[in-house]
Amino acid sequence: MTRSLIMDTAARVIFHSAVILSLYLLFAGHNQPGGGFVGGLVAAAAVTMYYVAGGIDDVRSLTRLRPWTILGGGLALASAAALVPLALGDMVMESGYVEADLPLLGHVKATSVLVFDTGVYLVVVGLVLMVFAAVGEEAEPEAGT
Repeated sequence: MTRSLIMDTAARVIFHSAVILSLYLLFAGHNQPGGGFVGGLVAAAAVTMYYVAGGIDDVRSLTRLRPWTILGGGLALASAAALVPLALGDMVMESGYVEADLPLLGHVKATSVLVFDTGVYLVVVGLVLMVFAAVGEEAEPEAGT
């Protein structure tokens, strides 16, 4: 398979911007439109572009973690964000928050919704990586052919 110089260059230039946009959507999502699902979809689109440009080997080079590890970690994180309030005597998915004054960022307020959205983000990205791992594998030759 020959690689397209234009697609390779576009993927490498746009990929990082798309990931930054997906992280912005993740962090802004609980106050504005966006969130973990939308941010994950934008990150998935960036991974898709990387796959089209370079194939499964380039996608695998994006992270050392296996796709199912990312998906499972996201599922555990989202489940924990949903069930920890229940263990503390509140309702499922009850929202909590923490405020802090950080040196470079100033006054920051983080809610448990961000933890849940981060889990959803990781589930979406992990699922897309699993799809590419399944679809992108070279078919093994059949015995006897």
